[in-house]
Amino acid sequence: MKKFLYCLLIIFCLLIFFIDYPLYAQQTLSAMGNYNTGRNLEAQNRMSEANVYYNEAIRIGTAEINGGAVNADAYVAITYSMRRQLRYREVISWGERGLLVYPNEHRLVQIMGEAYFYLNDHNTSLTFMQRYVNAVPQGGRASVAYFFMGEIYRFRRHFQHAEVAYSMAVRLYAGSALWWYRLASVREAEGIFTEAVSAYETAVRLDPNYQLALNGLSRSRLRL
Repeated sequence: MKKFLYCLLIIFCLLIFFIDYPLYAQQTLSAMGNYNTGRNLEAQNRMSEANVYYNEAIRIGTAEINGGAVNADAYVAITYSMRRQLRYREVISWGERGLLVYPNEHRLVQIMGEAYFYLNDHNTSLTFMQRYVNAVPQGGRASVAYFFMGEIYRFRRHFQHAEVAYSMAVRLYAGSALWWYRLASVREAEGIFTEAVSAYETAVRLDPNYQLALNGLSRSRLRL
């Protein structure tokens, strides 16, 4: 009987642990740790859960800054989390605050460039993205920065500049079907059909159901 009750107690404790684990994890992770956990959840289409971690990253980072125990990661975690929550103006506000303290924190420069992009301030976005890639051309966000630069040039119909930017993006990160599609589309617009076919083929290889890429591939092959 005692053994049976002991087993029940263990099971009960385990249930309590696993029920409370997400809250425990949030409280023990750093601001960046909470952001990274949220990003992983978002990648699994679990956005409501991701937002719990993003909010915790913002809370921890803000508490660190207000408490004087600040580090650059606090500003990065706040701005990255707000970016995922589409809070673009707040990204810029916190980024500006962070750059006053850490003027060479290039992660803030890049994420502010994204925020300006989504606020349709493409001139400022381009300035921030160029500033980032000039400072850290092999940085962890360089591929993303080049992609956004390509987007801006494409919107402006500066296809040659867009082709260069997208080419740099896929050189640094080759795993995005969208990026290869964008590269192919500006090559097609330039009339560089052999290179367009190659990029469309890569996009389709990464995503065989990518209908826009399949259509572009058919069009470009007809022009060879």
